[in-house]
Amino acid sequence: MPHFLTIPPDNWRKARELRKNLTPAERIMWHSIRRRALGAEFRRQYPIGPFIVDFVCLDKKLIVELDGGGHMESEQAKYDGERVGFLQARSFRIRRYFNNDILQNLDGVLQDIFVALNE
Repeated sequence: MPHFLTIPPDNWRKARELRKNLTPAERIMWHSIRRRALGAEFRRQYPIGPFIVDFVCLDKKLIVELDGGGHMESEQAKYDGERVGFLQARSFRIRRYFNNDILQNLDGVLQDIFVALNE
């Protein structure tokens, strides 16, 4: 990871905790993309600057975020907007999917991620 991103020390601990407590959708996604299953290496619950992203392919600068229903609420939406701005300013591309997308249309989500990896 480039050293221009300052990561608060506590974020490494938080990321470890998040990796231990994946949601069902995160668990399914991780089992589907780990070990270069889509031809690229992903990391899960990874700190980038002051944020922890769900999944990231550092080589392709692609972030995959899984959202529950709470991301529709105004406070969370505002936070997500700040997060997206920070990450895009550092040349990351972001793909967001609702948990239901993972549970009901995993093949479609994986196809979309594969396409994004190869853009």
